[in-house]
Amino acid sequence: MIDTYVAIDLETTGTNPATDRIIEIGAARVQNGNITDTFSTFVNPEIPISTRITQITGISDKDVKDAPVIKDIIGEILEYTRDMPILGHNVIFDYSFIKKAAVDNRLTFLRSGIDTLKIARRVLPDLPHKNLPVLCGYFGINPGNSHRALDDAISASNVYRALYEVKPDDEGFERALPLKYSVKRDTPITPAQKSYLTALVTYHRVQIEQPIESMTKSQASRMIDSIISEKGRILNRPAY
Repeated sequence: MIDTYVAIDLETTGTNPATDRIIEIGAARVQNGNITDTFSTFVNPEIPISTRITQITGISDKDVKDAPVIKDIIGEILEYTRDMPILGHNVIFDYSFIKKAAVDNRLTFLRSGIDTLKIARRVLPDLPHKNLPVLCGYFGINPGNSHRALDDAISASNVYRALYEVKPDDEGFERALPLKYSVKRDTPITPAQKSYLTALVTYHRVQIEQPIESMTKSQASRMIDSIISEKGRILNRPAY
């Protein structure tokens, strides 16, 4: 059984790493089967958190308002998981968001992973649902505060050990597999885009939820095109 790894879980604004953002990171370093250290932080996504996500996680805009942005802590996350496989329930989800943040900040994030969801599907084929709360209930594991990052990371680690007791010869306990997720780097908004978008918003008196300075080049381009399509260009001013 693999007994040294980092259990990790994220809460995010949605499910698409290309457009959604991390709002909470929780991780637990496990060595020889024992938790030796934990890491937990809110992350300011620089975009509004939807009511639906707040209802699921309990995390609101107020909670993340003074939290660090991902570019300021992504290096710390990569260092925390250095030279260790990462474990998670549907671990590719967490990996994809971290890798996107790493690539956007010109960092490399290559890890092997242990996926408790895939193991559960093999070990417990007759269990109708295999999400983390259901598995915690099935094994009598206290889930803590479900849908909060650190508690879910620890729950996934506990589920991993419980699954091992059911079928210790499953392939998922023998080795961590390389995690694969392709991602393109988003470049920041250009000065010309920032100037023109600011002028567009002022000229047409448009309210936008995301701060202009936090937009990527592609986001700014889409926003400019959308405003021009709906409201028109600025008279007597060339496009950026």
